[in-house]
Amino acid sequence: MPGSRRALLATLLATGLAARVSGRTIGKAARQAPASSPRRLDRLDLLQYRDDADAVRPVTTPAHWARRRAEIVRAMQEVMGPLPGPEKRVPVEMQVLDEADAGTYVRRAITYQSEPGSRTPAWLLVPKAALRAGATARAVLCLHPTDAAIGHDVVVGLGGRPNRAYAAELAERGVVTIAPSYPLLARYQPDVRGLGYQSGTMKAIWDNVRAIDVLESLPFVAPGGVGAIGHSLGGHNAVYTAVFDTRVDAVVSSCGLDLYVDYYGGDPKVWQPEKGWCQLRYMPRLLDYAGRLQDIPFDFAEMIGALAPRPCFISAPLRDANFRWQSVDRIVAAARPVYALLGARDALRVEHPDSDHDFPDAMRQQGYAVLGRP
Repeated sequence: MPGSRRALLATLLATGLAARVSGRTIGKAARQAPASSPRRLDRLDLLQYRDDADAVRPVTTPAHWARRRAEIVRAMQEVMGPLPGPEKRVPVEMQVLDEADAGTYVRRAITYQSEPGSRTPAWLLVPKAALRAGATARAVLCLHPTDAAIGHDVVVGLGGRPNRAYAAELAERGVVTIAPSYPLLARYQPDVRGLGYQSGTMKAIWDNVRAIDVLESLPFVAPGGVGAIGHSLGGHNAVYTAVFDTRVDAVVSSCGLDLYVDYYGGDPKVWQPEKGWCQLRYMPRLLDYAGRLQDIPFDFAEMIGALAPRPCFISAPLRDANFRWQSVDRIVAAARPVYALLGARDALRVEHPDSDHDFPDAMRQQGYAVLGRP
């Protein structure tokens, strides 16, 4: 990340209005969610904030935006549950279960202690060049799509649909990649409720935060931030994680989002218990907003804005039946003024490949370029 953008992000963090995970603590303001919030601000007008008197004012400075961003982060936690604090940041104690030679890189099956009572399985792919004495390499968090059969295996090329092996492809390009399993899919079945979570989404975010801790503990990982990439489930998981953890310095999201109010055209059938976004592995509290989607206190336009000024590349195919490209364009149009305010007008990009719910090669290659040049 260029120095000016890093300094600007640091300023946002210094206000205490963003999740701070770059050290070994997490900002109090990001952990605590209020019991209730005033009526939400316009989801598509991000250049609004509330002042100390709760009056709505125009955002004209980065400090104003920091206040709006803090409100977005609080709203996310109202639905997802609070981001864990230092009590869950135990030593990661990474264990290597298996290792295989994959040509230009080594593929390691690992687990790490994401919190007391929970170990998260992941793949760690290490380019052989990075294992030379004194060498370091860029690192990227690779988040897998929905796959109840093989889970995170798909992103390392061990089965599943094509165009999903981005962890392996990045490793072949000399990048260290880590691919944690998503909770309640395939072989990873943590007791989400028993561990104190209100949503699988927040458990996944915390697992991803700890995966970055794993990367930071490795001598061959270059310091200064990591990228995040994902398709579908991984596409929105990357965005959620990057909002909370600003060590993520560039985001690539494929087929991962549209506005909640636009999801399947607002069809009430997908806003039912254990359907769509309301499943335990996502956010059960969204069920509270069935029939009143406009009241959901945060949405993807706000979360993409909350990534600024970090580079963000979105692939939104024209024939995606899950997430509508027209809604994605509304998200990007809403977030662009924030990027412009923070001096990063060109850091937010969207492409619309002529495909279905897929991650075509051309889109992956563009995404890799973004991840390599934060």
